[in-house]
Amino acid sequence: MPIPEFVAALRSHVGTDLLWMPGVSAVVVDDDGRVLLGQRADTGQWAVISGILEPGEDPAVGLAREVLEETGVEVGVDALVAVTVTEPVRYPNGDLSQYLDLAFVCRPVSPAAAAAAHVADDESLAVSWFAPDALPDDLARSTTERLAHARRWLDDPSAGPFFVR
Repeated sequence: MPIPEFVAALRSHVGTDLLWMPGVSAVVVDDDGRVLLGQRADTGQWAVISGILEPGEDPAVGLAREVLEETGVEVGVDALVAVTVTEPVRYPNGDLSQYLDLAFVCRPVSPAAAAAAHVADDESLAVSWFAPDALPDDLARSTTERLAHARRWLDDPSAGPFFVR
């Protein structure tokens, strides 16, 4: 996975020190209640589709871009379901990053859009739809948490998004 140019430019100033990044995650749910997951190329684990925002990019717009780039699925972004902070991540090259993650529930714009799901870049080994009661065993911990936040919101939208108080 190539490092975005703006991150490389920041890294030229801060080296491998902690870099605080805005991240977005998509809990994409189809008309049958299945969730779209990608098997990450870096860890081999299954996860919701996620990425970092480009400078000045609105979160929902950036998230829809990420889902399309990674899976070929065009989505509409329905709602913010969680605002969380990840643990710091040390990458193999020594870079240290931590993410403010905005998790959203999304839906494919049509059945044809949902059917278009495929590996669309080098960030995933596989892309597939899963029933909530038939998720893969090798699920990223962060995905388990994001799915729980989405389920809470889907069960009661009036509760609003999850965030630590």
